[in-house]
Amino acid sequence: MVLRPDVATEAIDAVQSRWQGEKRPLIYLTPRGRPLSQARVREWAAGSGVVVFCGRFEGLDQRVIESREMEEVSVGDAVLAGGEAAAQVLIEACVRLLPGVLGDPMSTEDESFEGDLLEYPHYTRPRVFEGEEIPEVLLSGHHGRIQAWRQEQSEEITKARRPDLWQRYKARKENAR
Repeated sequence: MVLRPDVATEAIDAVQSRWQGEKRPLIYLTPRGRPLSQARVREWAAGSGVVVFCGRFEGLDQRVIESREMEEVSVGDAVLAGGEAAAQVLIEACVRLLPGVLGDPMSTEDESFEGDLLEYPHYTRPRVFEGEEIPEVLLSGHHGRIQAWRQEQSEEITKARRPDLWQRYKARKENAR
């Protein structure tokens, strides 16, 4: 089951015509696409919008992908029956970066993928939960030590869970010297 090119192009062209010649990124969600990245999400969120095409079953006729210059994007190494859930991921990732969506615009500056690192662990009350305590450094009030602990945690987590990000981080750090 492959989506027919005539039906798909009619839908795409109708949507694209709404912007009177202003071309917006046309994204086709597919497992074979480039991985969705926070950097790309930032670009889309800063732009005038995107058009998302959701495939179904085996996908879309290749001629449509090529003729409409679609950008193929994957939200992860898993296969879905359709692109709707993937579209929700992409839309939420973009919308949360729009001005006014998050209460504090600074909220997005210290999170996973910023600087090629995963985010450090978070803790809240109670101080002791099921015998596990909040790390003492976080209770110290010493902002420099807290920042150093967070950096160390981010580096350890990234190194263990995402060697690809870790290598990028290390290379970027070396180039900055």
